[in-house]
Amino acid sequence: MADMKDRLQDLASGVRTPDVVDAMGRMHRHRCHLDDLVSPTPGRVLLAPAVTISYLPSCEEALPPEQFTFTRLFDEAIGEGAQGHVLVLAGNGHRDISLGGGTKLSLVAARGLAGVLADGRLRDFPEIARYDLAVYCRGQTSKWGGDVVTPFETNRPVVVSGVAVRPGDYVFADASGAAVIPAAHVLRVFEEANRVAQDEAAYAESLRHENPTSEGSGQ
Repeated sequence: MADMKDRLQDLASGVRTPDVVDAMGRMHRHRCHLDDLVSPTPGRVLLAPAVTISYLPSCEEALPPEQFTFTRLFDEAIGEGAQGHVLVLAGNGHRDISLGGGTKLSLVAARGLAGVLADGRLRDFPEIARYDLAVYCRGQTSKWGGDVVTPFETNRPVVVSGVAVRPGDYVFADASGAAVIPAAHVLRVFEEANRVAQDEAAYAESLRHENPTSEGSGQ
């Protein structure tokens, strides 16, 4: 397992999200890419298997707030230990609502997770940026979201902007966006992504030699 993790990290260090999406396109037909993400931790790359929490519209009768708490659902999601995983928060269409903030994500950091992917907004960006996490979401907000959505269930397949995320799927995210990769194929996908990156670099180099810029042209 350690050898696989090291190999995966080595492969991931040489690619960006577009390379991974292109590699997935060569091997799979389904949508895997997530665009228009915002990060309080710009520059940090996220690569980890997913655990999930799904939110539903708040209803005190159906979802008593004293029972359906983030802490309880988070403990349920990570089980005996999910160190190095990414917590995927699915807002089920509530992309402009807060799914968490500095206090909730402090728990994520304390349990040793690698990061968070939230299909909704997050609060307290400056506080989150101090945690040892890579965090991607739909934007920042100052408003608490508990009056609109409630954490409901854990470790079920979720849909994030049209992309299926199953527990154990790998999430790769950087400044270019994010991609979701089936766990069984993750090494093959990143090997192919490296070939994509090398092909693109070789093509760019060939174009540079075909169209050399004249010295002093100012172009």
